[in-house]
Amino acid sequence: MIQFFGTLVVVIGILGLFTLARDGSRTSKALWIPVIWLFLAGSRPVSLWFHIQQIGTAADAQLEGSPIDRNIYTVLIASGLVVLFSRGQKVGALLRANGPILLFLFYCGVSIAWSDFPDVAFKRWIRAIGDIVMVLVVLTDPDPAAALNRFLARTGFVVVPLSLLLDLGRGFEGSAGKYYIGVTTGKNMLGMICMVIGLAAVWRFFTLLRLGDPKGRTRRLIAHGSIAAMAFFLVRMADSATSTACFVMGGCLLFATNRWTFARKPAVVHLVVASMISVVLYAAILNPDAGVISSMGRNPTLTGRTDVWKSVLEMAPDPLLGAGFESFWLGPRLKKLWSIYVWEPNEAHNGYIEVYLNLGWVGLTLLGVVIITAYRKVVKGLRLDVNTGSLRLTYFVMALIYSLTEAGFRIFSSIWIVFLLSIIAGVTLKRQQTSLKPATAVTFDYSKVCA
Repeated sequence: MIQFFGTLVVVIGILGLFTLARDGSRTSKALWIPVIWLFLAGSRPVSLWFHIQQIGTAADAQLEGSPIDRNIYTVLIASGLVVLFSRGQKVGALLRANGPILLFLFYCGVSIAWSDFPDVAFKRWIRAIGDIVMVLVVLTDPDPAAALNRFLARTGFVVVPLSLLLDLGRGFEGSAGKYYIGVTTGKNMLGMICMVIGLAAVWRFFTLLRLGDPKGRTRRLIAHGSIAAMAFFLVRMADSATSTACFVMGGCLLFATNRWTFARKPAVVHLVVASMISVVLYAAILNPDAGVISSMGRNPTLTGRTDVWKSVLEMAPDPLLGAGFESFWLGPRLKKLWSIYVWEPNEAHNGYIEVYLNLGWVGLTLLGVVIITAYRKVVKGLRLDVNTGSLRLTYFVMALIYSLTEAGFRIFSSIWIVFLLSIIAGVTLKRQQTSLKPATAVTFDYSKVCA
């Protein structure tokens, strides 16, 4: 009975959040396609929702996957492609402006040729294309600024309250009485999706505060402020140090870029970004004995991460080309690592090492090109459009930092999806009113796409 009433309260709360956050803008119904995609990427596959497959499957099961999930992902990708086909001009402009990420994706596809498991690699590559498709559906919406907001808000209004409900139902015992996992399959996944959603809520909260007094601002502040608070609570309770650190640093970056004009100057942005990355790189990688890591309740090995890094680097099959797209953590290599580590890792807990293992130095170099070229565009976007630009910069920087101790550059993960959002959004969103009133003359300025 208690669980029933708890569920009823959460459902009413979710409906209330949707009601409070309405802003009068109009977005395409197709936006629900990427919302469902992000929801599944940030929580768990459909097969796990219906207990058709169990969490923590054997190593051999990693090769098979679930036919149900595969069919659902295929339907979502096909639906997204149909939408993009009807938006050909906008899609073409965005694709032409993002050659580096397309080249990286093309190389990922080519690397399937030397994978030990080409069928599995090909299926995962199709899902990687799905990530791009979903991002393009959001960015080619008739009102892309409103679509970006709703894409993240709709997902958050469901994921965050449901995570609270599920952990309450477990008595805050999480998985095996040890961790908070919410709607996800692990504490780090819960930390990741709540960090991503929480930063979006903080972004919208600061933006509303900066607008003056638009109609309905108070109720929207309540909605987004509530999600930000709940998301931070879940990140802390999940005990995900990386996500917690990124949440705090990302929130500070959003505050600075929304509050102070000088913080949006390129020189200042470069200094802040370099400082953030340097501090984390030094504290977590170069000198973990400095005391910063221990102050967060972690040991100098980053909870065993450094041991995993050493093991997987020794097992790298080809330094130049890698094991093939998403192929390292399969078959004999995975079984060997699971025999060494009782907690059965399925990632390197470092995005850059992860790319190296799967794609070698060639893939890592191409990723570097993507990051360097995208950074210039993101910084310029902040100067031209502080509203969406501040969120793009925050997601971009946090993805780089997050990937130092987690595998952030993996397909079908929430941090990777918002990273793509930040770098592919090559358009300048212009509004005729500086007050950013909902649904007022949002246009794509294609002259800025290739800038």
